[in-house]
Amino acid sequence: MKVLIAIAPEKFRDEELAEPVAALTKAGMTFDIVSTRRGTCTGMMGAKAVASLSLEEIDPKPYDALVIVGGTGTQAHLWDDELLPILVKNFRASRKVVAAICLAPVILARAGILKGIKATYSESPTAFREMKGGGAILVNQPVVVDSRIVTANGPSASKAFGEAVVKTLTAVEW
Repeated sequence: MKVLIAIAPEKFRDEELAEPVAALTKAGMTFDIVSTRRGTCTGMMGAKAVASLSLEEIDPKPYDALVIVGGTGTQAHLWDDELLPILVKNFRASRKVVAAICLAPVILARAGILKGIKATYSESPTAFREMKGGGAILVNQPVVVDSRIVTANGPSASKAFGEAVVKTLTAVEW
C-alpha cells in the first residue's frame, strides 16, 4: 500500500509526521511526502522533511490514503490552498482513506467531506467554526475513525493516529 502525506512547507508539527511515518514503515507501507512546493520543509520543532512532490504534480491513482499533517503552518499554508481540497474530494470519492490531525481536519471540513461524519481536531475558535460549518459531528476524543476518515486532535495523539491510519487501511470491509 502507498500513502500520500501532505505537510506545510514550514511549521508542520514534527511528531504528527514522524509517528504516522513510523507506523506506516512498521506496517511495510510506502509513502510520498507532498507540500505546496518541492524541497525541504521545516517542522515547528526543527525537524526536516523533503517533499518529493508539489501538490500540482499529484496523480492520486497510485495512492491508497491521504494523510494531512497539522501544525501552525497548516493553517497558514494549507487551509486556503486551492489544490488540496480537490485532492481530498478525489480520495473520498474513490473510497480511499483520508486522514488529518491537529488543525488539518479543517481542510476536510472545507472540502465538504465531513458532513454528518464524526471527527475531532485541535481546538481553537477558528477551527471550531470551520468544523461546525463543514457539518462535522464533533467528538472530544484523541482519535476518531468514521467511514474511512481518520481525525486526531494534536501532537499527543500522533502515535495513535498513525496506528489508526494503518488499521483503517488494512481493515477488511464487509
